[in-house]
Amino acid sequence: MTSDLDLKDRELLNIIQSSFPLVEEPFQHMGETLGLDESDVIQRIERMKAKNVVRQISAIFDTRRLGYKTMLVAMKTAPEEQDAAAQVINRHPGVSHNYARNSHYNLWFTLAVPPGGSLEDTVAQMADETGADSYRLMPTIRFFKIGVNFDMVKGEGASTKYYSPDGFDKKKERPKTDEDAWKRAQALTDFEIDAVRELQEDVTLEPRPFSEMAQRLGTSERELFDLAASFQDRGIMRRFSAVLHHRRAGFHSNGMAVWVVPPERSTEVGNIMAQSRWVTHCYERPTFPDWPYTHFTMLHAMSKEGCEAIAQEISQQTGITDYQVLYSYREYKKTRVRYFV
Repeated sequence: MTSDLDLKDRELLNIIQSSFPLVEEPFQHMGETLGLDESDVIQRIERMKAKNVVRQISAIFDTRRLGYKTMLVAMKTAPEEQDAAAQVINRHPGVSHNYARNSHYNLWFTLAVPPGGSLEDTVAQMADETGADSYRLMPTIRFFKIGVNFDMVKGEGASTKYYSPDGFDKKKERPKTDEDAWKRAQALTDFEIDAVRELQEDVTLEPRPFSEMAQRLGTSERELFDLAASFQDRGIMRRFSAVLHHRRAGFHSNGMAVWVVPPERSTEVGNIMAQSRWVTHCYERPTFPDWPYTHFTMLHAMSKEGCEAIAQEISQQTGITDYQVLYSYREYKKTRVRYFV
């Protein structure tokens, strides 16, 4: 699919996946940067969406800051029941990612539940409905990095600028002031909740895509942009950007590398891992008798061999040799969580 993308397409993808401009005429703004007409920018994005290179352009919110609870779930199902189980799981609106991976646990999905909901009860019900053999709840202990970004021109990872709600952004230690502040929900007004509902929707591909959003909210575009900036300052919104279909964009291999890291080296190693431009996510999660892996790093590369090389490089940098890379061989669901619906 990437053979259909010319240089301007790739440059445009670099812009919209990092920070889609929150201005009244964003396509004209990007066109001026790229030397393209506004209509050409819109047509290019329309074409890339039709080919599913671009999935969606919208706000990325921090689940916990909105009062939602979230975690990674690993589930083991009988191979012949896997597809049916995945469809049951996918029905939940809080499931944003669901992959089949080459692991003892063959289904891996992320789940978010609204305030007052129970992750434990929800997963137990899913396990009952799917007839799962077993499952593990894997909440985040330390959140070192989220920074999904690819250099589409050079064809390499570009996750050098990243976000750590846990306060680790390239720091050696977690800030001591308020270690769990990132887990606490921000109080939102009814108007702000309505704004979240609007900003989480895919933008319309027309010259002024934010105009109707502002009208529905009874405000101006400028005030909507100011509110979005406030959301970012408060840690509610991470950014406004596109999400790409990684494989169709050329990054064909998706590996979740899991590592056995000694407790005394958790922060040190997590920070080293997070600084790799190929690592898009980095977390520490709990262990279990049948699961000794503490650190999870998401790797995206042009090939499986590329993922293996990245993992080997991280192993050399950290000295951690006990690890494995779990590859997704089927994508059952990938979307953004829809809040307050």
